[in-house]
Amino acid sequence: MTICIDCRMIDASGIGVYLRECLPYFLQSGNDFLLLGDSARLQCYTSNTNVKIIECDIKPFSLKEIFLFPLKTARRINRANAYLSPFFNVPNGVNIPVYTAIHDIIFPDMPELTSKIGLIARIWFYRRAYKKSQNIFTVSEFSKSRIQHHLGAEKPVVVTYSAIQPAFLSFRANNKNIQKTQTIVFVGNIKKHKGLYILLEAFGQARSEGLPHRLVVIGEEKNFRTSDNTVLQKIESLGGNAVTFTGFISDEKLMEHLCTASLLVQPSLYEGFCLPPLEAMVLGTHALISDIPVLKEIYADFPVTFFRSADPSDFKEKMIGLLLNKTPSSPVLPDDLLLKYTFEKTASIILQNMNEIK
Repeated sequence: MTICIDCRMIDASGIGVYLRECLPYFLQSGNDFLLLGDSARLQCYTSNTNVKIIECDIKPFSLKEIFLFPLKTARRINRANAYLSPFFNVPNGVNIPVYTAIHDIIFPDMPELTSKIGLIARIWFYRRAYKKSQNIFTVSEFSKSRIQHHLGAEKPVVVTYSAIQPAFLSFRANNKNIQKTQTIVFVGNIKKHKGLYILLEAFGQARSEGLPHRLVVIGEEKNFRTSDNTVLQKIESLGGNAVTFTGFISDEKLMEHLCTASLLVQPSLYEGFCLPPLEAMVLGTHALISDIPVLKEIYADFPVTFFRSADPSDFKEKMIGLLLNKTPSSPVLPDDLLLKYTFEKTASIILQNMNEIK
């Protein structure tokens, strides 16, 4: 079987990781592959005899992708037996069986995150992907239920959990003696569903009760300055070096922050999967996370601590309890939990479904 994979988002954050980590397992499957994207970025895969590149610089979700996609490129794609997109965009002119991934369906669930026009556009893309897809892949049972709620239950929606990058496992194995610091780490952004304001309220309460730890926000401060003055004012009211921003950092630096932190906090109101708690625990750091349904699903068997979602007081109490009481300094995940979510499993489920093409 020949599979065309859309690799135009291979350098994106979450989508790119999902794609990059699955690709090696795809390429070992015995199938042939056409990789759609920038040939320079995909050059590393051309040493595989079962790989050919289809050059394409048209942006995903663009008007050109929908209305002016080159006929010549579409013809090359259609020589394959199936088309796989790691996201929910499909170029015009693709008429072979299509498989897409919808990692979450947050905008219909939280329409306040975008404008009316933005919501209409996103719902159009969701519905278009749903209509064109033979199967849809997603990353949790929660996301599956929301996709079916908004788009229907006629098409198969297959759960292929996300997973941790092997580099995190290697980093932990090679850095067993790293010392903890009095830092709390938040990995996220200003968007309402990430719950940063709830974190800042709880953190401020904890500081007023003597918590000495600093909060380290993995992200660019300028993004916060241009997005929400209320959040910025809250940060500034904490004073001094209570809250610091890392700016853009490499995966290696991210691993260092997670490994040396005393605690990772994830106050999300909505997620599709949410990797940072898993990454933190693999690196020996406790995770304090909200008890929203998807996190209860993903982390039910893991040694995390849940707090009541959107409740700063409960968040503060749990945070102080973990940081000032005698909690073990480093959680240890047994092999069954380390191997619960792997990209090898994810790739295997995707290929199994695609091999059922009739």
